[in-house]
Amino acid sequence: MPVSRRPLSGQAFTPFGWVVCIWVLVLAFQYGYHISVLNQIQAVLTCKDKASDFVHSGLSTCIPMSELIFSVVTAVFTVGGLIGSLSANLVMDSRGRKSATTVSAICTAGGTALMGLSNSVTLLGLGRFFVGVGSGFGLCVGPVYLAEIAPSKISGSVGVLTQLGIVLGIMITQAMGLRLASPTEWRIVLFFSFVLSAAQVLSSIFVVESPVWLGGHGRSDEKKAVAQRLWGSDLSNQGDEDDPLLNELEVRREDAPVHVVTVPQLFVARELWKPLAIISLAMASQQLSGINAVLYYSNNILAKSFPNLGPYISLGVTVVNVLMTFPPIILIERMGRKQLLVISAAGAVASLLGVGYGLNRGLVTLSSIAIVTFIMAFAIGLGPIPFVMISEVSPSHAVSALSSVALSINWIINFWVGLIFLPVRDLLAGNDVRKQGRVFYVFAVVLFSSTFTLSRIYR
Repeated sequence: MPVSRRPLSGQAFTPFGWVVCIWVLVLAFQYGYHISVLNQIQAVLTCKDKASDFVHSGLSTCIPMSELIFSVVTAVFTVGGLIGSLSANLVMDSRGRKSATTVSAICTAGGTALMGLSNSVTLLGLGRFFVGVGSGFGLCVGPVYLAEIAPSKISGSVGVLTQLGIVLGIMITQAMGLRLASPTEWRIVLFFSFVLSAAQVLSSIFVVESPVWLGGHGRSDEKKAVAQRLWGSDLSNQGDEDDPLLNELEVRREDAPVHVVTVPQLFVARELWKPLAIISLAMASQQLSGINAVLYYSNNILAKSFPNLGPYISLGVTVVNVLMTFPPIILIERMGRKQLLVISAAGAVASLLGVGYGLNRGLVTLSSIAIVTFIMAFAIGLGPIPFVMISEVSPSHAVSALSSVALSINWIINFWVGLIFLPVRDLLAGNDVRKQGRVFYVFAVVLFSSTFTLSRIYR
């Protein structure tokens, strides 16, 4: 396996370094935000309440559409995401991480503007597509950018912030939807995202490029200046042999231009097969865990225990997800990536078996508890660790291409699991509502197999 690609950095962020970190994390936040941005406002958006169909400030207060059309509008997000992921490495390598982040923000700003101003399904879907492209770009560049600016001592903890940004985005959009799901206010949910992306684009002039990318493109002086702003070490004193950052910069010798690997070359370069397999399995395990299927069932099951609280249950699930993303920020450097991932997968497998058994036996309380424990188990490892692994197992000249492939796999599996989940559930249940838990046994077996294989090759 190639040498682990640790961030070229000092021991701590400066205040400016933290500002750059937060600027990058807007990408993850926007991805999470748009995963569920239409959920809470679906009823008012699609004119289910006929009384809400009128014109306000020159814009229709709803857009008539069937359940099928709404599903297509929702799903086009994943199509855009796949396209963004497949093309992100081209911008990341040629123009830099900062430029790729800005491209992501521009796509998201343009897409949300179209959605927020649309009076037709066509414009709404087109805007959703561009938001997907922006999210695809963002999920590729974000973890790589963070890894390359993070202080080496806390690189794992900083990497976990990607998942925290995602779940915060989901939680915020759920909370806003509860308050703003009205004929005259639902567009505010979309305009909030526009303002955030527009601010990210405008503030990009104050942000620095990744020092690793600068070094790989022969811009040594800029790299040292950026490193000093991010980590605070005085690199101007070339005679200071005790400066750990200076020593690391000299040892790594990343100032010479490097040959960048493209996506097709990943499949012919034998030395890259192992990191490709590791990252692909990690991303596959994340989506094959059945996280989206469990979240799909959560409202239905938990609502039986807490009637009339459907929207609040959905928000509560996301709150649990956010809270359980904090432990790995602390644990990842103490326990290590592999151990945390294995513990997370073991808890998720046990929880999936509990969900399945509870559904088959009509044990609502057991199913409810198992759903909550699944979300907790997922959040401590399966959610954040794959994003951290992308940069750590990839050689510098292949990290962009590997990131594109990894996130493309993420988008593809996400799409197919959502597409076939209900048909597979019904097939395994044989149209018997008391056997709908069987599909979760399949998720448990697949997750166990994929993480077991991953643990064997990830050292």
